[in-house]
Amino acid sequence: MPTAGYKLVQLASGDYSIHSLAHGETFHPVIGPVAEAEALYVNQLQLRERLKNRSGEFVIWDVGLGAAANALTVLRAARDLACPIRLVSFDCTMEPLRFALQHAAALGYFGGYETQTRAILDQHAVQFRDGAHEVNWQLHLGDFPTWLAQSLERRSLNRRVSGRESRRAESEFGAPPPHAILFDAFSPAKNPAMWTLPLFANLFRRLEPQRPCALPTYSRSTIMRVTLLLAGFFVGVGHATGEKEETTIAANTLKLLAEPLDRRWLERARRSHSAEPMVESAYRIAPLTAESWEKLQAHSQFSS
Repeated sequence: MPTAGYKLVQLASGDYSIHSLAHGETFHPVIGPVAEAEALYVNQLQLRERLKNRSGEFVIWDVGLGAAANALTVLRAARDLACPIRLVSFDCTMEPLRFALQHAAALGYFGGYETQTRAILDQHAVQFRDGAHEVNWQLHLGDFPTWLAQSLERRSLNRRVSGRESRRAESEFGAPPPHAILFDAFSPAKNPAMWTLPLFANLFRRLEPQRPCALPTYSRSTIMRVTLLLAGFFVGVGHATGEKEETTIAANTLKLLAEPLDRRWLERARRSHSAEPMVESAYRIAPLTAESWEKLQAHSQFSS
């Protein structure tokens, strides 16, 4: 039965997931929450390998906490590794998580994390020992594009005042630059504000240039890939998940991409009827403008 705008649904795989009545979309459709999170994030980010090779804290931004399947699957995959994790989740509502926790037995991925999840719901923060390492998990509740823009403004102000690189803004906003980003917003047609060029440009600016960071997402659309490229990212072909033959992975270094997009893809993007990034929070499709095409050709990913 639907409750508070959500209902439990059984997928073709036999697993259960959550359907948003307001958006008309199902979280992690087809293969299920855990299988999708493992394929799209854990495996594609080479998470275990990167954690094994790091001694200091590893920072993960979980953009679109939703029902916490991505966050908890990532934590569970890393339990035996010593590297401490700072997990920073973002969402504009806690309702899907609250609904999911009420159906934890059917969903199956909360096992061992029920107490921590309740702390996120109640206090928006929890610190705990998870297997071989410490986890510091925080939730920023509110509009992510607004938070991102404000965090950049605060960091810029701190730099001007201090005359040097300052960590004060990052500590105040509770989100140091990430090593990995789990990007899982509702689709551009249903949630266009989360897929604009200004948002991804701000996200790229928020990264630490000397800190390798990768961002996988379920979309393989031309418009999404062009948006990421024009925002400053390098962009590659991502792993298949369920019915999607490929997804997308972006990074601030080519070293984190197994299969970067090439000039053949660039030519296809030029001919696409849906390639021009959205700059406002209104869904629309359009071919590349001359200005965008010129910027794409000048991107260092396609220089060789």
